Order: sequence, then C-alpha cells, then structure tokens
Amino acid sequence: MKKNRIKKFTLLAISLTCIGSAFSQQSKVEAEKPVFDDILSPEFSGGKQKAFKPKDWLEMETKIKVQLAPEPASKTAEEIMIKWYVAVKNPEKAGYFFLLTKSITHINVPLNEEIFSSVYLSPASIMRLTGSAKGGKNAVEFVGYEVLIGGEIKAADTNKGKVGWWKASSEKISASTSVPLLSKHETPFANMWWDRYAEVKLEK
Repeated sequence: MKKNRIKKFTLLAISLTCIGSAFSQQSKVEAEKPVFDDILSPEFSGGKQKAFKPKDWLEMETKIKVQLAPEPASKTAEEIMIKWYVAVKNPEKAGYFFLLTKSITHINVPLNEEIFSSVYLSPASIMRLTGSAKGGKNAVEFVGYEVLIGGEIKAADTNKGKVGWWKASSEKISASTSVPLLSKHETPFANMWWDRYAEVKLEK
C-alpha cells in the first residue's frame, strides 16, 4: 500500500515537472516577408506517359527559423501553426478583394534552421479568378501570415501594407471559400523539395 502511494506521488511529481517545463519554455520565431510566383505543374517520368500541357499554379511561401529555450534534446519544435491570409482581386468588381485563409499545422520542425512554409492556388482557381490559365500572381494583392506556437502569435509579416491588415474591417475585402488555398501536400508538389519545407500534419 505504501509502495503504491510512493509510486503515485512520484508520477505526480514528474507530471508537474513536465507541465512546469512546458510553461517556462520560451519560443522565438524569425520570419521573412512572404513571396509568391507562378510555378508550372510538375511532370514525372515512369509508368505510362500521357500528353498534357502543364498549367500555372500560384505558390506563396515564407522562410522561418524557430528557437526554443531551454532547447529540447530532440532539437525540434513538436508543433507550430501558420495562418495564411491572401487577398485576391474580385474579378467582377474592380477595387474589391476576396480574403482567402488557410491554417497549416507543421510538426517536428527543426530548431535553429531556415525552413519554409507554403500555400498554393490551383490552375482551376487561377482560371476562375483571372479568366486565364496564366499569370495567377497578377490576381494577388496582399499575402500575409502569422506563426503561432502554443496558440500564441510569435511572428507575422505581409508582402506589403501593415501587418494585421487581414483583421481590419473593410467593405472592400470579404471572406471567400470559392477558391481554396491548398497546403503543399494537397498539390502535385507534395513530394518535391522535401527537405526545404516544414513537415505538414495531415488532417484525419
């Protein structure tokens, strides 16, 4: 009986120590302005080949570096989230924009190492926004993002304008889900440049 009480006390002490360490751990994120550009659909060899003409995707990405103190033995951040905000031109109303959003959870993020996160617009979405299969980047006005660790914003940036423009109330920007932002694993680029990008937590 006495041994069981000692065991329970020991387990409780370990749990409290872990909780205390989690709360005392400090995090810092260095981040750069997001960039975006058109990128052609990839072509893969092997198996039966089929003829097709690659179309433009729109890729938006940023470079980050995560630091934790005290640094865990794994030298990785278990989980971080990046919230993307993209304002694209409303093709039917000049001067007005659609706000597209996407939250991506990254796991096992290496510390003290430059690593990238990205989101994409598909060729079909670009066509819907512009009426053309090319020049998707011309449809984009603003690209912004926030990096969160433990639910707390640790970094944020935008290609232009003031950080936080996505939270400002404006009759010229309206939220839309008509054209979705896609994470890298939802695109043909999923297995490309693997070590450049932070690993994405797949949704169940």
